[in-house]
Amino acid sequence: MARRFVANLLRFGSRTGHPSLRPVHSSSEPAAGFKPGKVAVVTKTTRYEFEQQRYRHAGLSEQDLKQLLAMKGSSYCGLLERHHIHTSNVERVVTSLQNEGIEVRVVKRGEYNEEVVRWADAIISAGGDGTMLLVASKVLNEDKPVFGVNTDPERSEGHLCLPVRYTRAFSEALDRLCRGEFRWLWRQRNRLHLEGTGINPAPVDLHELQLSLEQHSRAHRTSTAGSQHRPGSLHQSVSEPTLLPVRSLNEIFIGESLSSRASYYEISVDDGPWEKQKSSGLSVCTGTGSKAWSYNINKLAEQAVEEVLRIGQSQAGVDFPLNPEFVASVTDLYNESLVFSPDDPRLFYSVREPIANRVFSSNRQRGFASRVCVRSRCWDACMVVDGGTSFEFNDGAIATISTLKEDRLRTVLLEN
Repeated sequence: MARRFVANLLRFGSRTGHPSLRPVHSSSEPAAGFKPGKVAVVTKTTRYEFEQQRYRHAGLSEQDLKQLLAMKGSSYCGLLERHHIHTSNVERVVTSLQNEGIEVRVVKRGEYNEEVVRWADAIISAGGDGTMLLVASKVLNEDKPVFGVNTDPERSEGHLCLPVRYTRAFSEALDRLCRGEFRWLWRQRNRLHLEGTGINPAPVDLHELQLSLEQHSRAHRTSTAGSQHRPGSLHQSVSEPTLLPVRSLNEIFIGESLSSRASYYEISVDDGPWEKQKSSGLSVCTGTGSKAWSYNINKLAEQAVEEVLRIGQSQAGVDFPLNPEFVASVTDLYNESLVFSPDDPRLFYSVREPIANRVFSSNRQRGFASRVCVRSRCWDACMVVDGGTSFEFNDGAIATISTLKEDRLRTVLLEN
């Protein structure tokens, strides 16, 4: 058996490449010409705008801002240049849409809400992947197309956006959309239900605020206090699960806000038995998110693979080459198995650095599922959707993470 295992590794030895840079095959379908009547363009907040807003209340002049940024090691001129690149690319998108007779509404990401979603026939994210994730989170059904334009490709990966060449040639992309020269790509998303004691479904938006740990906790306490004065407040014991008004395109993370503190919770996978766990937190991702944080949580380094192979070689008494090419090939094969299709209906959970002793265990550190339930036993924890929307998740709160076909996101596949 050991020899057969080695033979299989050698047979696949020529396969190399980083999975995050290689396409994952998923089903997509051809589309007829697509020309919406109304389009909302949601733009990111540039670092220049953020710094301006941050210090405006202190009455700083532009010259004061220059000096302050210089003291922090940042370039005022550099931030302003990136801001102009972003705004000029946004103008290019807006002009192209208007030239096609499409009604356009430009909103900053802080102004993006359910009313904007209802108004638009389609939504364009103008920024990077973070903006795309925020835009996608508030579109709650599969009928409304969403796609992104990377407005600063030199500084942003834009994995979820249209190919980079269309940043400066958006009119060409729009022309192809109108002629139907694209395919629909359906990205499965996760939904969240909350129930239990002490829950509060009022979120804190982390994208714009860039909060410290103390500010993050204070923001949750503020939203909690506000909810107590509203009729029908959910900051109490709730027996019926409440569906949160967000959908996760990448991942949901559950854990203590203070990263040095172990997260204590109970978990049930696919309605199985509850298991007490302590760890550095829990990540639940989609196929889209399997290339992001989840991948980096679970990937193996070549050094670790080589050490394991040497032990296996010694224990099995089998001689096979442990040259760098072979080790790299085995590493790539394992890491590639962590990435799955964006339209896959399953979710993938990962327990980060589980603590195992006579009280706590982790039968499976990661795996596929259709439903994951988590009961919090934490002191100051949060449940963060796509790195940007945070919900309080402390002792007694129960979260159920699941997938439904109706939660898919309709996006555009436009090849180079």
